[in-house]
Amino acid sequence: MIVTTTENIPGREVSEILGVVKGNTVRAKWFGKDILAGLRNIIGGELKEYTEMLTESREQAMARMTADAEALEADAVLNVRFITSQISQGAAELLAYGTAVKLK
Repeated sequence: MIVTTTENIPGREVSEILGVVKGNTVRAKWFGKDILAGLRNIIGGELKEYTEMLTESREQAMARMTADAEALEADAVLNVRFITSQISQGAAELLAYGTAVKLK
């Protein structure tokens, strides 16, 4: 499965658009890690706990989006985008979406 942020794939032609595919996840960190991140926020530096959380979220959302495309028997997902939104204090949703296509 080809997954790309571009509108096309060099040397390949889209034969059919199957539709929008998506995958999302909502994640929160354990309370103790939230406190550590809060302290780092005061003194400065990378909030590694949240970086980790978003990295894991992105991977899971992409896997779910790809599974959605595989269910449609797609060859590729084009124009992939990510959206992140805060759900509550310390919890975020990450959504991955794109266009599932068949290639010639």
